[in-house]
Amino acid sequence: MEKLENSRLAYFANKIAVSSEPGLTNAQLMLHNFDLKPVEPERRQWGAWNFVGFWISDSFNINTWMISSSMVANGLSWWQSWLCVWIGYVISATFICMTGRIGATYHIPFPVVSRASFGIWGSLWPVFNRAAMACIWYGVQSWIGGECVTLMIRSIWTSYENVPNSMPKSSGTVTRDFVSFFLFWACSLPAIWFPVHKIRHLFTAKAFFVPPAGVAFFIWSIVKAHGIGPIVHQPSAKHGGALGWAMIQGIMSSIANFATLIVNDPDFARFARKPRDALWSQFITIPVGFAVTSFIGIIVSSSSAVIYGDPVWNPLDLLTYFLVNPNTGKTANGPARFGVFIISFAFALAQLGTNIAANSVSAGTDMTALLPRYLNIRRGGYICAAVGLAMCPWNLLSTSNNFTTYLSAYSVFLSSIAGVIICDYYVVRRGYYQIKDLYSARKTSPYYFTFGFHWRGYTAYICGILINIVGFVGAIGKPVPQGAKYIYNINFFAGFLVASLTYWILCKISPIPACSEKWMEVGDEIRNVSVAYGAEGYEDDSVSAGSGQYKDDEEGQTGIRERQVGKEDF
Repeated sequence: MEKLENSRLAYFANKIAVSSEPGLTNAQLMLHNFDLKPVEPERRQWGAWNFVGFWISDSFNINTWMISSSMVANGLSWWQSWLCVWIGYVISATFICMTGRIGATYHIPFPVVSRASFGIWGSLWPVFNRAAMACIWYGVQSWIGGECVTLMIRSIWTSYENVPNSMPKSSGTVTRDFVSFFLFWACSLPAIWFPVHKIRHLFTAKAFFVPPAGVAFFIWSIVKAHGIGPIVHQPSAKHGGALGWAMIQGIMSSIANFATLIVNDPDFARFARKPRDALWSQFITIPVGFAVTSFIGIIVSSSSAVIYGDPVWNPLDLLTYFLVNPNTGKTANGPARFGVFIISFAFALAQLGTNIAANSVSAGTDMTALLPRYLNIRRGGYICAAVGLAMCPWNLLSTSNNFTTYLSAYSVFLSSIAGVIICDYYVVRRGYYQIKDLYSARKTSPYYFTFGFHWRGYTAYICGILINIVGFVGAIGKPVPQGAKYIYNINFFAGFLVASLTYWILCKISPIPACSEKWMEVGDEIRNVSVAYGAEGYEDDSVSAGSGQYKDDEEGQTGIRERQVGKEDF
């Protein structure tokens, strides 16, 4: 053993290990490092306006632009589509604020939050799910960003459109598109380097630059069309029950666009100066920002129907038409090409901000929880970028129907995770966490449950998935009962409600440790937390950091049911 500890491999392993609190056991080193610990006051630098800038910048991206357009294409009128957007994003904002409050109160990220409801080791599966989703989305968003780069280069050198292709047909792409994708991917790497509490400046810059470029695109399209176009006068193509279900699908598509962010909003909200900074700023900005962007997408697509004869739903396709008229083949003049360059650059910046916010930071935080001894957010972010490059995202996007179905299925998994976490915090524990025990691998920890796994949380999680399984089979083209399709049409709500209700019932039948009888958030007590077993708060294995004592049960130790704020010393 001594020879192994003194080996070259051990030396290298110690050199690449990330910083962590001294005095931790090997098990605790799998649960804690600098990026997983509660954020100390010095790094709580996100005020309300930082969250406003964050969501304004995030709202202006190509997916948001097209979401209302897809509803219009599905037979809704423009105002019905826009109404669905408002409803969907108000609901999404509500969920965001619910999960975000946990992070803003206790200043801990999603991987640590999930330990309370899934167990110390059981939390690794939900965390892995979220990390995998972030890596896939990073590649997809980078590919879309590469399309923006193509437009930027073409607006300067029109010959870039005719770059000779040296890639085999089996690759699924061509040299020009791959070079643009790689340029966007490479230019994104420096943004991953900055710590999360400082990256807020990127979102502030994006919030000032990108929306004006979107408004300029909006005005330019209306001027070219000499009006707002026929789509705003187009009535709904659906009526009765078909109209109702089309609107429900539109609302759910808006919520699905937020499924990943609903789960991991604590990753950002934990940097809030105080909980209310992450409340109204998010609740108001999300529906307003995303609704405005969707409205611009509707009007621009409506104008394109006048200019080119058919509505163009993808803004990048429309910018391509502005650059080279598809009807005449004529290339735009200098000022128009400059306009295309600026708007394309704005879209590229929008994609960069969205990729960092929704994917890079999320994947980095989650990977930190999977291997905290050797990974931090920065290293995890670069691994995410590498996976996004290696996964060849153009192959996924070449079969858009399968990709959309896959993403919808993944939102089912995430809705179940959100249901368990929100029910655990707001209904079962009533806002009470014992922070130190979220980093404890001892069997006496109230979050250790059975072998580190919380069977109630996993049972509820699986039930939330099962309610949608039959409908998902129908979504991929297999014959299933109509009722299952209706349930799947509301898949996020179905998964969330079943998971949360199941979890609540199981916790009523078999109570869990470390709960409060009344609402009790003790996040104000968190300063600079030391989680080593010898630190204050770990005087005895059988006594909690609060005033109550553990009682033996089959899962180790049950925690206190109620305590006074101010007793626990961090």
